[in-house]
Amino acid sequence: MSIGMQGFLALLPIIVVAIFLVGLRWPASKAMPLSYITVVIVAYFVWGLSPAQIAGGSFNGIIVAVGLLYIIFGSILLLYTIMESGGLHQIRESLTGITGDRRVQVIIVAWLFGSFIEGASGFGTPAAVAAPLLLGLGFPAFAAVISTMIIQSTPVSFGAIGTPLRVGVGTGLGAGTDTSVNEFAASIGIPIVDGAGALDSAAYYDSFVAVFAQKTALIHFVGGLLIPLILVAFLTRLFGKNKSYSEGLAIWPFALFASVAMTIPYLIVNSISYELTSMLGGLSGLIIVVIAAKNGFLMPKEEWDFLDKKDWDPSWNGSIDIHYVEKPGGMSTLMAWTPYLGVAGLILFTRLIEPIKAWLNTIVITFPTIGGITPKFGFAYSPGTIFIVVSLLTFFVHGMKTDAYAKAWKTAGRTIVTASTALIFTVPMVQVFINSGGGSAGYLKMPYALAEATFALTGGLWPLFAPIIGGLGAFVAGSNTVSNMTFALFQFKTAQIIVENNSALAPMASIWPVWIVALQAIGGAAGNVICIHNVVAASAVVGFVGREGDVIRRTFMVFLYYALVPGAFGYAYLYWQSQGAFNLGTILLVLFYAAVIYIIATNKARLKKLNGEL
Repeated sequence: MSIGMQGFLALLPIIVVAIFLVGLRWPASKAMPLSYITVVIVAYFVWGLSPAQIAGGSFNGIIVAVGLLYIIFGSILLLYTIMESGGLHQIRESLTGITGDRRVQVIIVAWLFGSFIEGASGFGTPAAVAAPLLLGLGFPAFAAVISTMIIQSTPVSFGAIGTPLRVGVGTGLGAGTDTSVNEFAASIGIPIVDGAGALDSAAYYDSFVAVFAQKTALIHFVGGLLIPLILVAFLTRLFGKNKSYSEGLAIWPFALFASVAMTIPYLIVNSISYELTSMLGGLSGLIIVVIAAKNGFLMPKEEWDFLDKKDWDPSWNGSIDIHYVEKPGGMSTLMAWTPYLGVAGLILFTRLIEPIKAWLNTIVITFPTIGGITPKFGFAYSPGTIFIVVSLLTFFVHGMKTDAYAKAWKTAGRTIVTASTALIFTVPMVQVFINSGGGSAGYLKMPYALAEATFALTGGLWPLFAPIIGGLGAFVAGSNTVSNMTFALFQFKTAQIIVENNSALAPMASIWPVWIVALQAIGGAAGNVICIHNVVAASAVVGFVGREGDVIRRTFMVFLYYALVPGAFGYAYLYWQSQGAFNLGTILLVLFYAAVIYIIATNKARLKKLNGEL
C-alpha cells in the first residue's frame, strides 16, 4: 500500500470527527465513540494489530482519561468553592473600580485575569469566570463571549498547570514508550528511560517536556504580542457606535504594555517552572497593569463605552443575569485571592523541592500490562490533588458553610460527568492511534504514516503548516491537550523526516523536532479560539446559546493570525542557517509587521475623520 493511502487511512478517525462533530454538529459524546470505532477498525483490519494490542492502547487511554478528568474535576471544584465562598464576588469587586473605559476593562478582565484563570484551571474555565464577570460589568453577552474566546490562545499551552504540555505532549510522544523519541532525548542529554528501559517519570515530565515548553513559551511571546490590541479592536468594531477598529487601535500603547506585562513574566516563570507559566504570568501582568491603570500610566484620555443598553442590537443579548454570592460581613481582596495563591505556592513547593518531587513521583498506581503497555497513574504529583487540597483549605480559610461547600462538590461532580463521556472515548482513540506499531501488516505507526504522507505533499514548508494542524486538532477534539496527544508524535516524526531528507539541515537535527512540536502546541492553543466546545461553554454561561456559529465566524481571523505568524517565525528560525536571514519566514514576518505599523501610524487620521475633524 502506498504511503499516501496509509496516511489517508490513518487520518480517517480524525475525518470522522470532522464530519460528525463539526459538519453535522453532533455532541462529542456521540461523535467520539464513532471515531474510536473507526481507529479500532483501521488498526485491526489495515494495520493488523492484535486484539491484545488494541485493548492495551484502549485501556491505557482510559487511565490517561481518568487522570485528565481528575485534573478537570479539581480545577472546577476549586472554581465553584471560591464562587460559593463569596471569594469570586470580592475578586470581581476588586477589578471593577479601576476605570470606566471598556477597552481597558476588557484587557484587565479577559486578557490578564482570564490568562491567570487559564493557567490555574484551564479546560475553558476563563470563559466560565471571565465571561460572567464581563457581563456583570455591563458588557453585551456577545461581546463577553468573543472577548473570552480571543484570549484563549497565549495562556492555553500552559493551562491547568501545564497540562497541555505535561499530559498532551508528554503522552503524545509516547511517555517513554517510543524508541525514536527515547533516542532523541538521549541525544540531547536528557535520557528519559533508565538502564533497564523503564520510564524515569520525573526526568521525563520535568526535563524532557520542559525543553518543548521553553520553545513553546518563546513562540507564544511572538503570537501574544498583539492579542490585547486585537481584543480591543474587535470590541470597538463589533460593538461600538461607530463600528470602527480605529477606536480600539487608539489605545495601542496601553494594549502593547498590557501584552508585555504578561508575556515577559510569562517567559521568566517558564524558565523556572513551565507549569506555572500562564498562572503567574497572568497574575504578574494583572498586578502590574492594575497598578499602572490606577496611576494613569498610558491610559486613554477619553473613556470609551457602549451605547445605552436600550440601543443595543437585540442579537447581542443573552438570557442570563449574573448573580454573585456575597459573604456576610464581607471578605478582603487578599483573602479572596488566597486559594489561587495557595495553588501557586503548592505547585512551586512540589516542583522545586527535589526530595518532595521525588517522593510524590514514587506514589504511582501501576495497572496490569496489556498488549505490551503498562498504564500508570501518578495521582500524588497530579495538579488535581493540589486543586482538591486547596479547595479543602478554602472551606476553612473562607469560613464556608457545609451546605455551600457541598453544593460546590455537587456542581463539580455534575460537570465532570458531562465531560467524561467524550474523554473516555477520545483518549483511547488517541492511544490506539499512537500505539499502532508492530502490526502484522508491517506498517509504520499511524502518526508516522501521516508524517511520511504529509512530507510528500509539503516538504520543507512544514513549519508553516504545523500550527494549522495543531489548531484543527483542537478545533475538532475540543482541547489543546488532546490535540497535542494526537499529533505530537506525528509532528515530531515529520520534523525528523525533513531533516533526514535535507543534508543542509543536518546541523539543526537536534532542534527541528523540538520546534515543530512546539509549533504544534502553539497551533493547539490557537485552535481554542474557534474550538466548538469552548464556544458552547462560553456561550452557555452568559445565556448566549444557539449563536455559536456567529462567534466562530468572528474569531476565525484571530485563529489564522495566531497560526500563521508563529508559523512564519518558526520557519524563519529553522531555515536561518541553511537559507539565510531573508528566507520565506522572515519575508512574511516583515510584510506583516510593516502592515501593522502602517495601520497604527495612520490611525490618528482615521480617528479624526471618524470624529468629523477632517
